[in-house]
Amino acid sequence: MDFTRVELDAEDQGFLDEVRGFLTTHITDEVIRQDRETGDNFHEGVHLALGAAGYLEAEWKPESAGGFTRVRRRIWELEKRRFHVPWVTWGTTAMVARSVDTFGSQELKDEVLPGVFSGHVRLCLGYTEPEGGSDVATCKTRAVREADGSTWIINGSKMFTTGAHNCQYVFLITNTNSEARKHQSLTMFLVPLDTPGIEIQGIRTVDGDRTNIVYYSDVRVDDKYRLGEVNDGWTVLREPLNVEHGAVAAADDGLADVSIMMHQANFMATAVDKVAARASRTAPDGRRPVDDGAVAYRLGRSAARLEVALSSSSLYGRVAIAQTMRDIAPDLMDVMGAAAALPVETEGAADDGASEYVYRFAPLSGIYGGTLEVFRNMIGQHVLGLGKPAYAPQAKKAS
Repeated sequence: MDFTRVELDAEDQGFLDEVRGFLTTHITDEVIRQDRETGDNFHEGVHLALGAAGYLEAEWKPESAGGFTRVRRRIWELEKRRFHVPWVTWGTTAMVARSVDTFGSQELKDEVLPGVFSGHVRLCLGYTEPEGGSDVATCKTRAVREADGSTWIINGSKMFTTGAHNCQYVFLITNTNSEARKHQSLTMFLVPLDTPGIEIQGIRTVDGDRTNIVYYSDVRVDDKYRLGEVNDGWTVLREPLNVEHGAVAAADDGLADVSIMMHQANFMATAVDKVAARASRTAPDGRRPVDDGAVAYRLGRSAARLEVALSSSSLYGRVAIAQTMRDIAPDLMDVMGAAAALPVETEGAADDGASEYVYRFAPLSGIYGGTLEVFRNMIGQHVLGLGKPAYAPQAKKAS
């Protein structure tokens, strides 16, 4: 493994200084506090400032079209993470915008993409249904085309549409042929969220995040908002799902995350660092917690597992990060004692709530974008070649 540093030339060093100056100005304590209180992982003022400065467009576009160079893209991604930029809504927006660019009509691209780059247009994901679980292809939300062919009527509901209350469009998966096989019955739409018949209700998760359930009642959508062909929505959906799942090829130049969820892993790494620092302090009796063999062992094991998770690639990395977060968060809290149960900015919190947050966030890290069980099956089937898992109960043998 190559651990050499990347030496920045004067121009790239200047870009790094520019980015740090911008983020220092805009990612204030108040922004972080508001994000924590709302659970939105979005701040409109920051998002619009990113758009006005050209960062959103440069991140979205390839270098050949005026986007970041590979080195500057890596600088940008790392600095966003270090400053804890509210990021989720831009992540979904960038993902969906690529599908709009690929499958949308020119009219739709002209309507949506300029606002995406300025920050005024945000896009969210309408996949999961209340009874659907991780299999988005079992879609029950119906889209029925009117006789004149120009309009669709949509009815149904979607769970976990994160960011819907801050977005202008939803990337919506619908069922347009109830008699066809599930992967051949889907059609994708980019639905304006101000359309009559749409109701957004907020839901708070155990880690404090805000997501939404969205109801669609006789929502009339013009055919221009359809992406791709009718009943061929799986083709439109496949690439965004691959990105969300982390099933992407490693970059040859090494200037990219080896797996998805590195943003979340940063919180885990911060917690390990804070606990290690606290455990190394000398107490009034002259002893350090880390001098206890059990503490040293659990802390060392947590650090080692963290490094393995951060080094695991593709789907393996997604599973490793989420599972490690679930496994080491209790150890970190145990090492710190009862005060580790106090959240951030609470007087007496052992590590300013770092391990407490990871403990609450850990269960959800294995659910976002699909459960760990789903990803383990994907690894088994598509990476290890173990065959498709059988979920049906085994038939009883005749006596």
